[in-house]
Formats: sequence, structure tokens, C-alpha cells
Amino acid sequence: MSVPRVSVAVALYNEEEALPELLRRVGSVLDALPGGPHEIVLVDDGSADRTRPLMEEAARRDARIVSVALSRNFGHQPALTAALDHVTGDVVVLMDADLQDPPEEIPRFLAEHARGYDVVYARRERRKEPLWLRFCYWAYYRMLARMAKPTLPLDAGDFSLLSRRVVKELRRAPERQRYLRGLRAWAGFRQIGIPVERASRHAGESKYSFGRLVELGLDGIFSFSTVPIRAAAVMGAVAAGLAILFALYAIYAKIFLDRSPQGFTALLVVGTFLAGVLLFFLGVIGEYVGRIYQEVKGRPVYVVDAVVTGRKDL
Repeated sequence: MSVPRVSVAVALYNEEEALPELLRRVGSVLDALPGGPHEIVLVDDGSADRTRPLMEEAARRDARIVSVALSRNFGHQPALTAALDHVTGDVVVLMDADLQDPPEEIPRFLAEHARGYDVVYARRERRKEPLWLRFCYWAYYRMLARMAKPTLPLDAGDFSLLSRRVVKELRRAPERQRYLRGLRAWAGFRQIGIPVERASRHAGESKYSFGRLVELGLDGIFSFSTVPIRAAAVMGAVAAGLAILFALYAIYAKIFLDRSPQGFTALLVVGTFLAGVLLFFLGVIGEYVGRIYQEVKGRPVYVVDAVVTGRKDL
């Protein structure tokens, strides 16, 4: 088997503090790999700091670096999609810019790829986030694994190696609400996870607010599961069944016991509860309808402002 060319694809948003160390460590890893020429594709997702000029300066100095600047902030998953659209290597390593995913694990990914695996993903271990956030991640991944079709691997983020044919399939996926770790599982082929210790952020603060994390989590659920919308039908069937049972009891009590069930408070609580359930599932259906609306418009996932590279072939 020939030695593959490696492309490292990174999405950045306001990462001027972490960028120099990112380039140093990724560059050191690529320098030690056989074959080549390897490359680093950096995508700036509309940063407001000096991330973009630093990227472009690095690209002019180093022929291995390709700087792709988006026209505005489109989000983390669209930025990674842009990176996948600009890579040229035989294998692609997706990673974040904060160095919580250590680039020194890339040789381990390549070793598994040499054994015939098209996807090698990191299973995150010993995360350095607060306890409550670690619990949320733990619970979410297990809930999603039970709900999603196909089944998604546990504790696996975007940090992964993809073969060229997997990248080709991801490029063919037309959807706008992208959840790449789910699309990676959907693509199939031989996949394996390896344990990787999740490091602390190298510099700066996380750009993923709790709201954005929730939004990403919902994208995973609504993109790969119909369980929420089916739960509405189940809840409706249960409510209808209980109503029928209560109606039968009321008829029995009136005919045979000569009394009618009492309880204004109970009636009020039940009515309010059912109204809340109805509105909740109306919101769930709205999430699906909203995603359909986004898809049918057919807008591109991202818009590129500029591509800068020191390579002569581009």
C-alpha cells in the first residue's frame, strides 16, 4: 500500500491566540510523516480578530498551507464542510483549532487506516470540561445512539481521519443542516474508534456557547432520527387511551354507583398538562418543518471570500 498524502482540515473562528501553536504542532507532525507533500487547509469562519490575516500570511510562507476565508460566520459544521471541499490529500484529518484534539494522534489514525479502515475517529476520554458539561455530553451521546439511524458511535466528535472515498460521499450529501459526525457514520465503509484523551483548550475561550451546543445537538437528533415525531403519536395514543378509560369509569360510576366523578382541580391540571404536551410536540414538528424549509431553498452551505496559498499549482 502506497504512503498516503495527508490533508489536515481545520475550522477557525477567532483563534488568533491558538493559531501559531496549532501550525507549529501540526507542522511538526506532518514533517515526521513519510510521503507527501502533505497539506493543512485552514478555513476562517468570519473571524472578528486577526485570525484571517495570520492564516493568509502563513499560507504565503508555507506551501503546505491553504487559507480559505468565508464571507461571514456560517457556523462550525459549514466551515468544516468548506475545508472538506478544498482538501486534495488521499486521507483527511478533521480537527478543531483549540488543540483539545492533539495532532500528535494523527500517526495512530494513519496506522489504523493502513489496516484497511476508511474512517478512524477519536473516542474522547478524560475530558477537561466542568463536571455538569461532561455529564451532558455523556447523556446526549447515549441518547442519540439509541435514537439515530444509523447508530452513531459513543463519545465521538469531529476529530477523525477520513479516506478519500468517504470525503467524496460527504461532498455528495446535499443537506444544509449538517452534522458531520453523523454523516460520517451514514457513509459507512470500515470504521473504528480509538481512545484519545481530550486535552484542555490551548488558549482563549470556547466559541461554542451553551446555546450553540444545544443547536448542534438538535441537528444531530433531527437529522438522524424520527423518534421525536413518533413520540408525538405515542403520547397522543396514550392520552386517548387514558381518556377512554376515564370515560368508561365515569359511565360505570353514573349507572351503577349513582354518582359522577368530581374534581375541578384535577381537570384543570390534566387540561394544562395536555396543552403543554401539545405545544411541545407542535414545536418538535416545527423543527422538522423548519429544516425542510431550509433544504428546499437550496442555498449553498457556505460562501468563500478568498483562497490564499503559496503553492504554484493552485
